[in-house]
Amino acid sequence: MNAPHAAVSASPSDDPLAHIAAALFVPMGVDGVYARSALYVRICEGLEAYITSLREPGVELMRFPPVMSRKQLEKSGYLKSFPNLLGCVCALHGTEPVIRAAADRLDEGGDWTAALSASDLVLSPAACYPVYPIAAARGALPVGGWQFDIEADVFRHEPSRSLDRLQSFRMREFVRIGSPAEIVAYRERWLARAPQIAADLSLPHTLDVANDPFFGRVGQVMAVSQRQQALKFELLIPYHAAAVPTACMSFNYHREHFGTVWNMQDERGEPAHTSCVAFGIDRLVVALFANHGVDPARWPAVTRRVLGV
Repeated sequence: MNAPHAAVSASPSDDPLAHIAAALFVPMGVDGVYARSALYVRICEGLEAYITSLREPGVELMRFPPVMSRKQLEKSGYLKSFPNLLGCVCALHGTEPVIRAAADRLDEGGDWTAALSASDLVLSPAACYPVYPIAAARGALPVGGWQFDIEADVFRHEPSRSLDRLQSFRMREFVRIGSPAEIVAYRERWLARAPQIAADLSLPHTLDVANDPFFGRVGQVMAVSQRQQALKFELLIPYHAAAVPTACMSFNYHREHFGTVWNMQDERGEPAHTSCVAFGIDRLVVALFANHGVDPARWPAVTRRVLGV
């Protein structure tokens, strides 16, 4: 028999989700970074298949690595909006003696990381950022635009012991690039589908206007503007009766931002508009276990059916 997993949180009294944490996650020495158990992976795979069944026709499938071009992310404007969340891939650069001297600092009780410098990569903070320059490199949008099904393991620097706020997590997105009318209609379709998705998963929920966690005082103004224009909605799911609901899906309208940044034009020659529907895979999986328990055989029949468990 395998040894039981160590609990993620200190004790059940500290975390109302401690009773499920040990069955789902194995700590890896850093808050918000965990290995997933076989039980967790089983449900995750079922959820992925269910999301695939929701995909609209004519969608192009892409899967991205957990890193992306630093220059492309800088150009997208992410650094201005969320510098506190970004992780940069750093490395030891220089000649062999320089690199060896830096590495030897550890044995001498020193800090080898002081010799690190940035590479041309960053950790992807959202799955969709790499797709826009890829689409732009194809030239003018075809009639009807583009649709993508994308996914990546992403990173946001916000260490936490809470299971609804991991540092490293999986994000799946359906991305639409096209004319303003096409994009508005696309997001409205997905907003209308959201309650049925929650019903299929037998999860309590609310759907509400939201804003991104923009950084600093200027970010506060940006957040107000985003809410006033209703550019972002979230599917909010509580993990337990007393919990503040967690955003497990988002429905985002970027207007012409990425079209302008990447010089993507619709069939009329105007800057293309974009939208993405994002599924927080880990947040949804944790929500399922938090609401239904760690034995999928006892979950609601409709949820077992759609997940194939």
